[in-house]
Amino acid sequence: MKLAHRLAAATVLAALVAAPAYAKPKGADLDFMTTAAQAGMAEVAAGQLAQTKAANADVKAFAAQMVTDHTKANQELMDLAAKLKVGLPKQTDKKHAKALEKMKGLAPAALDKAYVRAQVEDHKAAVALFEKESKNGKDTDLKAWATATLPTLKHHLMMVKDLQAKMK
Repeated sequence: MKLAHRLAAATVLAALVAAPAYAKPKGADLDFMTTAAQAGMAEVAAGQLAQTKAANADVKAFAAQMVTDHTKANQELMDLAAKLKVGLPKQTDKKHAKALEKMKGLAPAALDKAYVRAQVEDHKAAVALFEKESKNGKDTDLKAWATATLPTLKHHLMMVKDLQAKMK
């Protein structure tokens, strides 16, 4: 009997050692990572543009905060992707790239309004995306990162809505 227990324990131990420590994210988790990476890159690029080209000092200050916070979040996501052996996109999606190109051609006062309007919409979408992942994510590390990042995104949304109201 003792031999059977030892063989069973050895079999379980061998299976645990041979199994990977994590499973590569797939499905909705992988889609979340891709969308979050592209949106994060767009946030930094738009923030850098607004920092240099905006007319309104409050818009410039908000943009600087977005560059700082989203650069940090982007790095955290890249580190997590490396740990999970997931390749992330190297550039933003076409929608955000097109919007950024359009903003580059605007006069400073028009850029202020366009940037703030886009930030409201983008942060609404980001909050919804991160809430969904924090509730439904399958990968525990990714879910934890989404949950930890969510309060900052909600704060950004509140900040930009206040800024938008102030500009009217």
